Amino acid sequence: MVKENPARLVKHRLVNNARIRWLAPEEEARLRVVIENRYPEHLPELELALNTGLRLSEMYGLTWESVNASRRILTVSRSKNGEMRHVPLNVTALAALSELRKRGDGTGRVIRNTKGVPLSDPRHWFEPSVRSAKIRDFSWHCLRHTFASRLVMAGVDLRTIQELLGHKSIAMTVRYSHLAPAHTLAAVERLAGPNPEGSTDTKTSTATPERSMPVLVYVQ
Repeated sequence: MVKENPARLVKHRLVNNARIRWLAPEEEARLRVVIENRYPEHLPELELALNTGLRLSEMYGLTWESVNASRRILTVSRSKNGEMRHVPLNVTALAALSELRKRGDGTGRVIRNTKGVPLSDPRHWFEPSVRSAKIRDFSWHCLRHTFASRLVMAGVDLRTIQELLGHKSIAMTVRYSHLAPAHTLAAVERLAGPNPEGSTDTKTSTATPERSMPVLVYVQ
């Protein structure tokens, strides 16, 4: 019934999409201890987030009709970009879904508490856990960054990661490329030729043999 948006004059705050904050192994260890001690029923949610890279709205809006355990895939019917996305499920994600399935009849919302009540978000347990684990500057969306960062560090190519995350542009995914130092180091090592000084790897070098530079003669 309101004719115009009362917040129309409020200046929009820009989101820093270039910021990447991922969960370090020691931080994850502390976070898991806190959750296991205080909120053990929410561990499946943490596992699912870390192993699928789902956005918060995608995960807490997920229904069982979109999960195909036999094919090991779940479907996000409408992503942030308005497109359908299929997310493969590894063994950890499948185990988390199996635990969550025990809390309902296999229909409706996937994320429920132990009483079978659907949950709309994780803030009531996740944020207190992060504070107790003394993890600074970390939000739920950082779990998605963690998913992507670990894929890059495991050597997965950026095009595949783009598909898994549902990024509309590869430019969004390239932000994670600096987290694969082994691959970028291997690239620049090719300039050093075979058996560069200080290198102990004599079998895997793909550098081309050193060649003499051609002489260019200019005729006036």
